[in-house]
Amino acid sequence: MAEIAAGRIHVVDDDESVRHSLKFLLRLYGFEVDLHASCQDFAATYDGGRSCLLLDQHMPGMTGVEFVEGHRALLRDVPVLMMSANMEPETRDRAARAGVACFFDKPVDTGRLVDELHRLLATAA
Repeated sequence: MAEIAAGRIHVVDDDESVRHSLKFLLRLYGFEVDLHASCQDFAATYDGGRSCLLLDQHMPGMTGVEFVEGHRALLRDVPVLMMSANMEPETRDRAARAGVACFFDKPVDTGRLVDELHRLLATAA
């Protein structure tokens, strides 16, 4: 197993199999990973620290972009990466305006995801 990277990745997705697959994958690359089934779960348990948020767009109750727009104070120092199996250009533009750092189509390109996480955590230092 790789050496643990500085920082933590918070994975928010309503699909349990996606959450656990991403945790397994990211831990292989040395990341610490916390899993959240909803945006509300993440907001209730987030305790600060150097981290990135990997957020699904399409979830019941609140979309990823709605969460980012409504929680700017909570996310001010947290780079946000958004993923979706089907994200319309308008939603992508709206998320970018809200501060989302980058976007991934599902299934997520592992190499690109790991590179972006390393880059974002390095700039958050």
